[in-house]
Amino acid sequence: MTTAVPLDAPRSPRSTAPRNRGVNLEKWGWIYMRVSGVLLIVLIFGHLFVNLMVGEGIHALDFAFVAGKFASPFWQWWDVLMLWLALIHGANGMRTIVNDYVTTPKVRRVLVWALGLSAAFLILLGTLVVFTFDPCLGVTEDSVLWATCQAAA
Repeated sequence: MTTAVPLDAPRSPRSTAPRNRGVNLEKWGWIYMRVSGVLLIVLIFGHLFVNLMVGEGIHALDFAFVAGKFASPFWQWWDVLMLWLALIHGANGMRTIVNDYVTTPKVRRVLVWALGLSAAFLILLGTLVVFTFDPCLGVTEDSVLWATCQAAA
């Protein structure tokens, strides 16, 4: 038979229950969600403002616009930071939901690992796309981009 550890009164100055003195990952996850949320608001609204309001607005959005943005290291890092923060923020939120609602430890562990692996894969794939983007890759002579890519070469 197991004996339950008694809980201290909520406002006790010191706890008598045994405590884990290691790194509190839940606390850091909570802090990350708040900080990344604020940063994501700035990054997303900056992204939307530049893409939809500056210059010709939404009418300028085409392949050439994206290629021009990805030619700039500033916008590459802006988009990669937005990608990383959003995917980690979302995966951490899903991890919290899994921890709250999945009661079987083995299933919870599998789901949390699946979330982590999928987030890591998408971060890796998205980062590779942003930093290795080449608008002239696979362009043939009958393409609209042929003259532009020949001039840049």
